[in-house]
Amino acid sequence: MKRAEPLTQIQSVEPNTGSPPLPPATTLATTPEGTAAATAEARSLLATAWMRIRRSKIALTSLCVVVAIMLFAVLAPVLSAMSGNDPFTSNTSPEVLDDFQTPGLPLPGYMYPSAQHWLGVEPGLGRDLFARLAYGGQVSLTIALLSTAVSVVLGTVLGAAAGYFGGKTDAIISRIMDLFLAFPHLLLVLSLTPILQSRLRDTPLGEGSFLPMASLVIILGFFGWAYLARIVRGQVLSLREREFVEAARSFGASHLSVLFKQIIPNVMGVVLVYATMLIPTNISAEAALSFLGVGVKDPTPSWGQMLNAAQSGNWYLSDPWFLAVPGVMLIVTVLAFNLLGDAVRDALDPKASRH
Repeated sequence: MKRAEPLTQIQSVEPNTGSPPLPPATTLATTPEGTAAATAEARSLLATAWMRIRRSKIALTSLCVVVAIMLFAVLAPVLSAMSGNDPFTSNTSPEVLDDFQTPGLPLPGYMYPSAQHWLGVEPGLGRDLFARLAYGGQVSLTIALLSTAVSVVLGTVLGAAAGYFGGKTDAIISRIMDLFLAFPHLLLVLSLTPILQSRLRDTPLGEGSFLPMASLVIILGFFGWAYLARIVRGQVLSLREREFVEAARSFGASHLSVLFKQIIPNVMGVVLVYATMLIPTNISAEAALSFLGVGVKDPTPSWGQMLNAAQSGNWYLSDPWFLAVPGVMLIVTVLAFNLLGDAVRDALDPKASRH
C-alpha cells in the first residue's frame, strides 16, 4: 500500500483564482507616471489657468502691462512728488506759455518731455501732464473697477437666483434682464447721469470730485449686469440638477446655503472671464462720457477728461502731443485688459488642451 503524501505539502500549494497577482499598493504612487497623474488630479482650476497663462507670451505680457498701469495709478502721489509737480497747479507765465502767436500754447521747451516736466505741460493752464496722467489713471481705473464690481455682484446673484429657483422668480428676473438689454446703453447713460448727479449733490457722495465718480460707478454698474446674469442663469440651470447639489439638499442645507456655497462658487470661472472683459469696456465708457462732458469734469483729472480738454479748445490742432498722451495711454490700457481677458477665457476653458 502506498503511503499518503505529507499534509504540509498540500497546504503549501497556493490556490489558483484565475486572476493575475495584484501589484503592491505603492507601485503606482512611486512611479513617475503615477506621481504626474496624482498631481494633475490635485491641481485646482486656478492653478491650471495660471500655468496656461505663464506659457503664453501674449498673456504674460498683457498681465505685466496691466500690473504696471495699475501700479502707475496707485503710486500717482509718489511719482508726482518725484517729478516735483502736482496735477492742479497752473503756470501761465510767459516763460511757459506763448502770449503772442498762439496764446496759451506751451513753448517748445515745455510742450514735450523734459527734465522739469516729464511729459510736458498742457496748453491753456500749463499744468503738468505727467501728474495729471497718473492721477487721471487713478480716477479712470477706480471708476472702471468699482462699476465692474457692482455689475458682477448684481449679475451673479440675480442670474444664479433665476436659474436656481426657476418658476416665477426666473420669469421676473428674465424679463428685467430683457428690459435692460433692450435699452440703448449709451443714450440711457447720457440721459440719466446728469439726473443722478443732481440727486447726489446733497448727499455725502456729492462732495467735490466724488460726485462724478459716484454717479458713473452707479450708472455703469447698474446697467451692466444683465448680460452676465443671462450667462450665469444658463450655467446654473445645468448645475442645479447635479449630484453635489442634491447631496447638499439631502443633508438639510437651505436654499440660500446651496446657492451661495454650492452653485455660485462653480460659476466663478465664467464670472472671472466676464469681469476681465468688462473692465476695459467700463474704462472706455468712462472716457467716452467724460469726453462728452457728462463724466469727470475739470479740475479732476481722468483720461477721458484730458481728451475732452484737448478737443474743447481745439488744442489738438496746434499741440497734438496733448491729445496723444491720454489717447495712447487709454489705447494701451484697453488693449492690455482685452488681451488678458482673452487669455483668462482660454485658460479657464475646460475643453482646452491640458498639455
